[in-house]
Amino acid sequence: MAYWLASDPAGHETDTIQRFDPRFWTIDFPRPEMATVFTLAPDALRVTCDFQHRDALVGLIWESEDRYDHPLLAYESDRDYGYTTLSFDWQSSAGILPLDRVHGPTLTIEGRDAAGVPRSWYVRLWNYAAGTAVEARITLPFDDLRDGWDGTGERVHPHDIDRMFISLVPPGYDPADHALLAEHGIGQITLRNIRCDGDRSMLGVGDVMVPPHGTGMATAYDDSYNLTPERVVRNIMQLGYRGRVVHYVGMSHYFQLVHAAGGALLVDPAGTICAPCRQWHMAYFASCKAVGLQPVASLSYELFDAHCPGDWKQRAFDGSPALTGWEPPSTLLSPASDAAMRWLQDVAAGFCALFRLRDVPVEFQIGEPWWWIAPGAGICLYDSGIRAIRSDTPEIADLIAPLEVAQRDFLDWAGDMLGRSVIALRDRVLTETGGGAVTHLLLFTPTLLDPERPDLRRALLSDRWRYPAFDRLQLEDYDWLTGGAEALRRNGYAAMDAALGYPVESQDYLAGFVLRPADAERFWRLIDAGLDEATARGVGRTFVWALPQVARDGYVRLPLSPENLVNPFDDVLYPLALGRDAGVSPEFSTSIALTASGHERRNSQWSDARLHYDVGPGIRSHAELGILLEFYRARRGPARGFRLEDPFDFSSSGLTGTPTATDQLIGTSDGLTATFRLVKSYGGGSEPQQRIITRPRAGTIIVSVDGTTSSAWTLEEGGRIVFRDAPPAGAAIRAGFLFDVPVRFAEDRLDITGATFAAGEAPSVPLIELREAV
Repeated sequence: MAYWLASDPAGHETDTIQRFDPRFWTIDFPRPEMATVFTLAPDALRVTCDFQHRDALVGLIWESEDRYDHPLLAYESDRDYGYTTLSFDWQSSAGILPLDRVHGPTLTIEGRDAAGVPRSWYVRLWNYAAGTAVEARITLPFDDLRDGWDGTGERVHPHDIDRMFISLVPPGYDPADHALLAEHGIGQITLRNIRCDGDRSMLGVGDVMVPPHGTGMATAYDDSYNLTPERVVRNIMQLGYRGRVVHYVGMSHYFQLVHAAGGALLVDPAGTICAPCRQWHMAYFASCKAVGLQPVASLSYELFDAHCPGDWKQRAFDGSPALTGWEPPSTLLSPASDAAMRWLQDVAAGFCALFRLRDVPVEFQIGEPWWWIAPGAGICLYDSGIRAIRSDTPEIADLIAPLEVAQRDFLDWAGDMLGRSVIALRDRVLTETGGGAVTHLLLFTPTLLDPERPDLRRALLSDRWRYPAFDRLQLEDYDWLTGGAEALRRNGYAAMDAALGYPVESQDYLAGFVLRPADAERFWRLIDAGLDEATARGVGRTFVWALPQVARDGYVRLPLSPENLVNPFDDVLYPLALGRDAGVSPEFSTSIALTASGHERRNSQWSDARLHYDVGPGIRSHAELGILLEFYRARRGPARGFRLEDPFDFSSSGLTGTPTATDQLIGTSDGLTATFRLVKSYGGGSEPQQRIITRPRAGTIIVSVDGTTSSAWTLEEGGRIVFRDAPPAGAAIRAGFLFDVPVRFAEDRLDITGATFAAGEAPSVPLIELREAV
């Protein structure tokens, strides 16, 4: 399927929005505070905050440059707010410091003054409010805003503003005191009747609507907590994604924190979801439902390390906790910790309740359950919960080296414990929904099936998950996909089929992701091809992981055109032998420019010749003429292609010789790639002309690896040789074969008369070679 990395919205569909449209505000704050913003109406928004510290500050942000939407959907950048006024009705709860207090809500404006010097202005909202300190109409004329406590300070320069934010703090706020509040505080503000008036009150906005392409979207709350849910859903829908949306609830923003010994903040043991997260997800589920999207909530065993109780964590043999590579790190919950597993189940129940509150069917994914492999410390199977259950916990420091029987038994035992914990979590979801939930299991094959650690799957892949334990099995292999490890990927699918037995139509495939922008060009090509490959395998659903990278890099997946949905080729051979007078004409396309001096500049526009044939001279009788006419009508004239045996060039050995295993170099292995295209080279030197062979004769193909004949391969459509395992890096892959040419009739009319045929004149039956997709 075609794709595109869009960077410039010029020339594409646009619309206009009111500046300060509620959908496009964002929120931000330092850990471990929590807040969220969502819309209530086309002119209203609400912010919910959960404060933990006396110096906690949440910012409600408007940016002059759109940094979050897809390039085709972003609003235009405009840093000039001259002759423009923002107004809104303000309402705040008791958990927000009122407008009239010291450190009360302040509009911080960041930009440059008239001389171009960067600076910030601090505009006290109370100076522009009409009403009470908790309920007022606020009017902000940007040409007449002044900073300072009493609004008599320096006038704001409105013509070069980068961003602005309204600061929200709890009662008792002290910017110099990082002490915990006596208990966490919930605060809320609501802005209604948001209006922008004046010369620059409207903004252009991208309004492209990509046709549906059959692919779903995957995203995460940790990636989008600062955006309105409506903004997230707008991007998903307008980029052509439909059906299910896999939504990872994350590992760092959804839980309620409570005070613990020593001033620590740990997750609430009751599994409570914090108020901002509840509000955001109710708005998100409602937005999905309104446009026909079905969210799939995903919960994993991963948790932000700083807020995880110590005895819940998986640990290595030396007692060190399992820590991921994120900064700051997350950890992994131990299936041996009853408290951790109860907490995880309670969290799942809480998200099921949010589905029900918005009358949305519950679909739930358990994401990537595993025992962590700590770099340099081995597998994390030694937490206090495991040691309390099992006295013999042999150290497994190296999973690459051969293991002893006791070590393998320990891995088997750990795998069963992991399997039981996942089933228990699934059962809690089913109990909460009266058995009505659709359940998904997501597995990451590069870890489960790591070829360097063949015994690891004992601990990570449980027989308890075999079909039909879950409604859908979801697989992702992005390390292999973006690394080009094609053979490992193909073998991984076969291994998962054998291990868990899910029908291919009950499987989903998640392709992604691009962590670094520098990898965008290379990785998106592989990701898009991976989606196509999964569809070709018959996988029920495919998803792109994840929305923030799609928006950042401008990835656009394009639907197949109707022409691409029909196979215009009949894999049959032209039924008549070509006579000695049959004609063949290779054709190239070359642009030739004649310079003023008489020299030529030539540019070859085609990498391969296109062949033209005239097979009319091969017709020798009225019977053969009848066969031709019948074959022509069956092909509907030029509409459908077919095979032609070219009598002049049909072999990898010379033009007509007997094939051998070393005739043609079709590639050099990189140790990862499994697929090699059959090609035939013409001419010597460093740049021979190459012809891609798409219609080989299957029974004639002979393949060699570094000169040794190999049978460990299969032939796939389009002349692709696919090895079961990737050949060794640096190995020369060669092949011998016979082949046919894909052609079609050249004209919609076939002119043959009985008189000329009876007089011995051969009819003209022109054919044209087809360029097949490669």
